[in-house]
Amino acid sequence: MDGMDDLDGGPEGGAPWKRMSKEELENQYSPSRWVVRLGAEEALRTYSQIGNEATKRAQATRRNLLDVPYGDGEGEKLDIYFPEAVSEALPFLVFFHGGYWQSGSKDSSAFMVGPLTAQGLAVVIVAYDVAPKGTLDQMVAQVTQSIVFVQKQYPGNQGIYLCGHSAGAHLAAMMLLANWTKHGVTPNLKGFFLVSGIYDLEPVMHTSENASLLTTLEDAQRNSPQWHLKTAPTQPVDPACRILVTVGQHDSPEFHRQSRELYQTLRRGGWKVSFEELHDVDHFEILWNLTQKDYVLTQVPLQETITGTSAHSPLLFLPLFASSWDGSTRGVVGSVPGE
Repeated sequence: MDGMDDLDGGPEGGAPWKRMSKEELENQYSPSRWVVRLGAEEALRTYSQIGNEATKRAQATRRNLLDVPYGDGEGEKLDIYFPEAVSEALPFLVFFHGGYWQSGSKDSSAFMVGPLTAQGLAVVIVAYDVAPKGTLDQMVAQVTQSIVFVQKQYPGNQGIYLCGHSAGAHLAAMMLLANWTKHGVTPNLKGFFLVSGIYDLEPVMHTSENASLLTTLEDAQRNSPQWHLKTAPTQPVDPACRILVTVGQHDSPEFHRQSRELYQTLRRGGWKVSFEELHDVDHFEILWNLTQKDYVLTQVPLQETITGTSAHSPLLFLPLFASSWDGSTRGVVGSVPGE
């Protein structure tokens, strides 16, 4: 464990990315350049195709509420998919899609709906205004409002579990910093599942992905959970809330570094956090594997690991995480359990 504590180049913040050329940074922060089984364009097409098909299938086969407004803006909508047995006390998975804050849609992001609703979870897929229409500040505010909406609509929920992929993992991680008091409700957050995200946005300023997202260093810092958690550590609202930070084996070294650094920072701050590197998957395969029912059916019931009970586990919802919170490592390359 201690060997992981200086991945950022030391306490002075000499991060490796600062020594990279613009070309290397561009390469490191372009996930499609790191796919191993398909070409970059084919990987993106396949990712989109699988997401579209999964969403159409979910809409056709699952009880749902579509395009539910969670705010007043045109883009502030979410879809809710329900399990067969509906009760007043469902666990909810709330998912935020990726797309570098500039693309992606809830209408092609229901990857996990089939397997998870079959396991008794409700799944919420959230839309937010991507750039150039939306700014990062607006996206963070919208994601916050969507969680407030779910809590107010379903106050008897068994837990709200946030999951985000890539840019969506960044938005989910920003919820670790949210001031819920000013929203008049504290959501029943029980878990964060952060999949191949970027948590320090400063390097992105130096790539073509920046577009008009981050015009100043202050913009980057204000929207960087890693920066906030390092400079002003935030204590967990619920000490029992668990966080899993994960990255694909074939994600770029910078995506690996970002995930490990966030894990380290959260661990130092007293959060119950685990880190896993998932075996033989790239940035996109991580998400489309969520459509595969067999992954869910073969999981260890994580609730048993956590509580020692045999209650139905809402934490079964991430089928690709083939390890339990006790640090067993089936299906992962590297696993660091929380303490």
